[in-house]
Amino acid sequence: MEAREIALLAAKVMDDKRGKDIIALKVDELTIVTDYLVIATGRSVPQVKALADGVEEELEKHDIFPRHREGLTEGRWCVLDYGDVMVHIFHEQDREYYQMERLWADGTNELDLGLNASESED
Repeated sequence: MEAREIALLAAKVMDDKRGKDIIALKVDELTIVTDYLVIATGRSVPQVKALADGVEEELEKHDIFPRHREGLTEGRWCVLDYGDVMVHIFHEQDREYYQMERLWADGTNELDLGLNASESED
């Protein structure tokens, strides 16, 4: 599975689990660390953890495992490092505080995800 497909699948899983404000950015020309960033928001600590678990479970079905996982215990900012794809899942207040997408979005590198749940209200 290509990096772009992994990023899109991670975004879809989080959308299916009602993650908010999901975006995927192609950052290969901005950093050597990764090719894609997928960023999402969970409404609560349990939801942040559930979003991370959902991504891991779905990607494991394709024999794709994270190289590193961070923040799952606290559930405020989880990072799943798949090498060419890094998935960041924030609690609402932490996402607002760090505004990570502002660091990496250049106005041309956001993928069209075609998702709906991330835009809906409770």
